[in-house]
Amino acid sequence: MIEILQSLATGSEPPPEHWQQLLRHELNNPAHMAAFGITHEQLETTIKQRYQLGRSLLKHNPDLPILWEQLPTLWEFWLPLAMQLSQLRQILNRPLVQGILGGQGTGKTTTTTVISRILNLLNYQAISISIDDLYKTYADRQRLREQDPRLIWRGPPGTHDIDIGIQLLDQLRNPTPGQKITIPRFDKSLWNGEGDRIEPQQIEAPDIILFEGWFVGCKPVEDQAFNHPPPPISTDSDRQFAREINHQLKEYLPLWERLDRLIVLNPVDYRLSKQWRAQAEQEMKASGKSGMTDTEINQFVEYFWKSLHPELFINPLLTDSDRVDLVVDIQPDHSVGRVYKPVPRLR
Repeated sequence: MIEILQSLATGSEPPPEHWQQLLRHELNNPAHMAAFGITHEQLETTIKQRYQLGRSLLKHNPDLPILWEQLPTLWEFWLPLAMQLSQLRQILNRPLVQGILGGQGTGKTTTTTVISRILNLLNYQAISISIDDLYKTYADRQRLREQDPRLIWRGPPGTHDIDIGIQLLDQLRNPTPGQKITIPRFDKSLWNGEGDRIEPQQIEAPDIILFEGWFVGCKPVEDQAFNHPPPPISTDSDRQFAREINHQLKEYLPLWERLDRLIVLNPVDYRLSKQWRAQAEQEMKASGKSGMTDTEINQFVEYFWKSLHPELFINPLLTDSDRVDLVVDIQPDHSVGRVYKPVPRLR
């Protein structure tokens, strides 16, 4: 497959046997076909469209080396997702909001960047918004921390301005013709890494909104889940903190209701986030920037696990076909594994 996909980058037309291999590859993965709504009748046309779109993308985006580095991910995930979103946008006949849930190192930023470029080739304008852009101001978060010193870092439910998010998605879903939309933006580097809001962005109404974040779409769990929670939720204080964050999550449900679809970027092992964070810190140090120590990385990652533990909040979504449209397994090397629609658990 890699050799065939490399012909995307060269711009050469694949021979007939390569087309057949691409068709057989797709037919051998019915879960992938179902995930992107590809029928047997559409298969040949879809594969050829995907191939031509991929070739055009590589030709017009030499500034994105990740495309060449991750050709299988481009073929299996980014291209079919963008094609699916363009079709759904046409059917919906209004701006479509695609939620993307993924933790540290799962590729949220890369995915939104690549999908936006592909959609542009399909004559659709996309905008990426992070839940980070909805953070409360630095001053408000300082006051919040004074009230609750356990909020060491920004990020958990309760540190965002949900009303701004709801108003924003409502405006994006139903824009007023000719009126520009104000997009809040957040700079994580301000205030020694505490971050703060910056000048908002003014845009024309986009066709597709990619709304990403580490707990986008998560819903509260039953309180009894914290009676015997997974580590590192180990002390009475940990359990109380987890319960209170779980309660705060209820306030985000109206925001999630504005999502038209939800994708989960799911690490094959949630503990990989520590490894990925360590790699990111090493790269920062290598570039001359300051970075966290191993101890600080452990404390940082475990803080978020204590807030919303993946086993409690992410795992249930993997079989929730009512709330999730697509699950994408992320391998230890950040490449894409299985891509599938959730299958409900048998009761």
